[in-house]
Amino acid sequence: MPAARSGSTRSRPIRRWCRSISRTTRSSRIVSTRPARCARPRIPISTRSSPTTRAGGCSCARTPIIARAARPPAITAASAPRRTRTRRRRPRMADQNLIENDEPLLVAKSLSKSFGRINACRDVSFSLHPGEVLAIVGESGSGKSTLLQLLSGQLAPSAGHVSYRMRDGVARDLASLGEAERRFLFRTDWGFVHQDPAQGLRMAVSAGANVGERLMAVGWNHYGRIRDTASDWLTRVEIDTARIDDAPRTYSGGMRQRLQIARNLVTEPRLVFMDEPTGGLDVSVQARLLDLLRSLVAELNLAVVIVTHDLAVARLLSHRVMVMKGGRVIETGLTDQVLDDPREPYTQLLVSSILPP
Repeated sequence: MPAARSGSTRSRPIRRWCRSISRTTRSSRIVSTRPARCARPRIPISTRSSPTTRAGGCSCARTPIIARAARPPAITAASAPRRTRTRRRRPRMADQNLIENDEPLLVAKSLSKSFGRINACRDVSFSLHPGEVLAIVGESGSGKSTLLQLLSGQLAPSAGHVSYRMRDGVARDLASLGEAERRFLFRTDWGFVHQDPAQGLRMAVSAGANVGERLMAVGWNHYGRIRDTASDWLTRVEIDTARIDDAPRTYSGGMRQRLQIARNLVTEPRLVFMDEPTGGLDVSVQARLLDLLRSLVAELNLAVVIVTHDLAVARLLSHRVMVMKGGRVIETGLTDQVLDDPREPYTQLLVSSILPP
């Protein structure tokens, strides 16, 4: 770079990057340094009076430090304000349950079923939410079991429809499902506990095979995992694992019912239908089975539709009660509200017919 002529009062502009360093000072302390671009100085500076003249330096090196110190100080890492990152709070499990419970899992609208001139079920409508237990009570022949078969797709309704919310959040009409889709629902999302365990079990195979068969239906193929899971569920329903290879025909009635429960719950369904699960069992066996059902329903957050003629079972297990007579729903509401303060004469008769302990 050519040296500036003596006596010159204006530096020659050089439009390129040079090796000089621009310094910004604050209270006689260098705050930051950066490469400076040579340009025409804003203030005429004499090379003789510049205190920063260096041999071989360019015009930007002869710019007074005082003139550049007027710039605002640069922000360094030490002086920069700390940025606080706000994270979006993830909902807790209780919050997620509330979100899921906003939409019903099962919806029945104007369900009716006729067998010839007999109206087994007439104009039944309700909705069931995840984690909710609904008890359907009434005398024999009131249409409870028919309604349960309509809800589970085992019977086609004469009028009305039933919709179920799939795992993807889409509500599907059961009438629009094919046979393969309905079977897949029963293997994964649904369970059905029959009054007679022989209808829900394969009596010719072992207890472990009854539980493992449902796992294989959803894609499990590792024998060790299937057997370990079956053994774990037998323990959860209070069946000795030493009897895992015994056939259900060698079990008692209460053990068969508990085995049927394990078979239905092993795939973690969201909805379970129960048709008189304690019917035909001794009182002591009923008490153990009800305690087991109540703990499993709370642990797995199951939605349950249970049909029973025993109001004590409805009081122990359910959140809501529907009272049926002649195929119609005559009263519905919270369990304690309906059973403690019934409004309809028929419901009052049912409650008063309970034998005192």
